[in-house]
Amino acid sequence: MKVTTFIAQFLTNKGIKLIFELQGGMITRIIDEFHRLGEITIASMHHEQAAAFAVDAYSRITNKPGVAIATSGPGATNLITGIGSCYYDSVPAIFITGQVNLSEQKGDRSVRQIGFQETDITSIVQPITKASYAIKDADEIPVVFEKAYQLAIHGRPGPVLIDIPMDIQNTEINNMRLNDHRGDVFPKSGRTHIFLDQLIAELKYAKAPLVLAGRGIQTAGATSSFLKFIEKYNLPAVTSLLGLDVIPYNHPNRIGFIGTYGNRWANFALGTCDVLLVLGSRLDLRQTGSDVKFFKKGKKIFHVDIEPSELNNRIKNCIILEADVKVFLNEINLLSGIKIKVNNWRQVIRGKYLERKDIDELGFIKGINPNIFIHQLAHVSKLAKVIIADVGNNQMWVAQSYEVGKNQRFITSGGMGAMGYSLAAAIGACFASENLPVIAITGDGGMQINIQELQTIRRNNLPIKIVILNNHCLGMIRQFQDSYFDSCYQSTVWGYDAPDFETVAIAYGIDAYSISTIEEIEDGLKMLWKKPDQPFLLNVSLDVHTNVYPKIAFG
Repeated sequence: MKVTTFIAQFLTNKGIKLIFELQGGMITRIIDEFHRLGEITIASMHHEQAAAFAVDAYSRITNKPGVAIATSGPGATNLITGIGSCYYDSVPAIFITGQVNLSEQKGDRSVRQIGFQETDITSIVQPITKASYAIKDADEIPVVFEKAYQLAIHGRPGPVLIDIPMDIQNTEINNMRLNDHRGDVFPKSGRTHIFLDQLIAELKYAKAPLVLAGRGIQTAGATSSFLKFIEKYNLPAVTSLLGLDVIPYNHPNRIGFIGTYGNRWANFALGTCDVLLVLGSRLDLRQTGSDVKFFKKGKKIFHVDIEPSELNNRIKNCIILEADVKVFLNEINLLSGIKIKVNNWRQVIRGKYLERKDIDELGFIKGINPNIFIHQLAHVSKLAKVIIADVGNNQMWVAQSYEVGKNQRFITSGGMGAMGYSLAAAIGACFASENLPVIAITGDGGMQINIQELQTIRRNNLPIKIVILNNHCLGMIRQFQDSYFDSCYQSTVWGYDAPDFETVAIAYGIDAYSISTIEEIEDGLKMLWKKPDQPFLLNVSLDVHTNVYPKIAFG
């Protein structure tokens, strides 16, 4: 079997129905084979970074590896930011890159390059993939593809990359034996029963218990098990940024979103709880603050994660369990439940919420209050299957205030924190959701990074609702400059600008509307959803000095 035929059939047999790509010289044979066989849809993007972001979102929604294909040299290197996003946020993905012919590769020679666009992409991405493979022989293909696929999905998921020279793509595979590679084994700890006994014992006497829910719950396919658990034990829960959609906004056990820009009352709960159970979350700097001794003070911390290196990492002396979160939840749900008395604790947290709600953070600002607007957007966007935030102020306003529903998903670029994510990711999420409506919320800065993908949205007639929270600057850094650089606004306000987004969208053939006052919000939201099955861009003008609060100060 020819290599390109094997690749297409292999992916088809794994249930992959769509690939993202930007055509290039070293992948023409692969793309041609996909087209000829016609079993997998080809989604052509206008930048490889956008293709990688689309794969990231596609994989998060389907919980299966998405696939992106790019040519050698700049095509491959343009994937890097999206590959990193997948790696840091535990997203399974397969990246296939074309490479120059074997005869054109420099090998061990001490020259920089032999072939045109020759680039050692496998070495470059090694730190941000679970594995990267440079194919040197056609007979490697079957084993490498099976191994890569299994590696991407097993244990803590993540991206893999396979680099295939142009001449190998056109050769025959003589050895089709796959071997029996089922991926790396990540055994559940034998200490599960000890961990459970300790946890239950502490919960029985806890006065202020709390659960921190991370994206690991969604990755493990354990959201229903998680909800059953917190309901059974009557436990209040906060979420990380990436765990925002693990528990619906209106669920009675939900407290809020924690972290550097988290809800004030949720951070209060995290700081003052006496028993904390962390499920599928890293306890990183933006969750705990830099003072880990203060974070640990007065609480017993139980931590469950599939990756041992994340346990007792920054926060030491936790009671830990290396296990699949779903396995753990299913086991604890089998035990006889204990009702934990948390009424007084919940009342204290409720009091903190009433002291300063998210919509009160900005006080009497000029024009549109973004926190209030995000609530309004959520109220009229029940048809949206996925809500995607970009990176910057818009991301935090969404995390603080968007009311994610029971059957909705929320995604964003967490660990990588890549501006330009939401528009491209919305394309992947929309394809993954079988063309149901998706909301892409971004800022004026992030919108300009992958603005070319408006053409991809129009060409495929994707019902993506683009909302630009346009504060006419790079707002998060501008706020940082206010705090630490005496309001010197170089490259955030000074030397920065943005186009008329309404005019740009219309040029791409997408209907659009701009609003700048509170009185215009109702009409803007009506226009956004007037045609649910069509794309639309709503440009929301904010005052340039609109900040994000609360915010933990550095140090």
